Amino acid sequence: MPAAPKYKRILLKLSGEALLGKADYGIDPQVIGRLARETIEVQQAGVEVGIVIGGGNIFRGEGLAAAGMDRVTGDHMGMLATVINALAMQDALEKLGARVRVMSAIKINQVCEDFIRRRAIRHLEKGRIAIFAAGTGNPFFTTDSAAALRAIEIDADLLLKATKVDGVYSADPKKDKGAQRFEQLSYDQVIERKLAVMDTAAIALCRDHKIPLRIYDMSREGDLMRIIRGESIGTLVS
Repeated sequence: MPAAPKYKRILLKLSGEALLGKADYGIDPQVIGRLARETIEVQQAGVEVGIVIGGGNIFRGEGLAAAGMDRVTGDHMGMLATVINALAMQDALEKLGARVRVMSAIKINQVCEDFIRRRAIRHLEKGRIAIFAAGTGNPFFTTDSAAALRAIEIDADLLLKATKVDGVYSADPKKDKGAQRFEQLSYDQVIERKLAVMDTAAIALCRDHKIPLRIYDMSREGDLMRIIRGESIGTLVS
């Protein structure tokens, strides 16, 4: 018999780039379909699931600013990109029978609900998957910071960051074959060593509110459920 879930409520952070799959731009239907299946599997095991998705597969505010665009305008475009991804994820989940609500940090009522903390918690308690779109609603804050903030607001037991690498390394493993993978780190070690896990604001939020963070490779099927059951996969920051 499979082990019971170790967590009651989680916040899953998906990068926009992760949705690309093998495409150059946009969303790979196979990737988003698999992520939806794994998310539903976790929810059916009795875990309440909130999701934050980035927008880097469509627009990234920081990148647009580097190319000469006004940073605030670029960030607003990035927020709208996360709404597109959230709606795509909602569709993929609903096709598999899940009940889902998209909640946006910016007003876009004809498309989805406004983010209201108490309503978000109520959705989770009623067995709905809540997808939090548009970051924090403010420019200059990443979707990593939004994920940490939402994890705190919904009182999540764990913040999961799904990436393209199987944890946190001392250097870029693609460039440095001698890069060391860490099983566990403290929040302060991540900040002091400038390890590219999440931005400093997100790590500081997790530290100050004692939200454990686990970084894992989302391309390895089944790892999400293994983490939920307590297996040590990827890197734990606590």
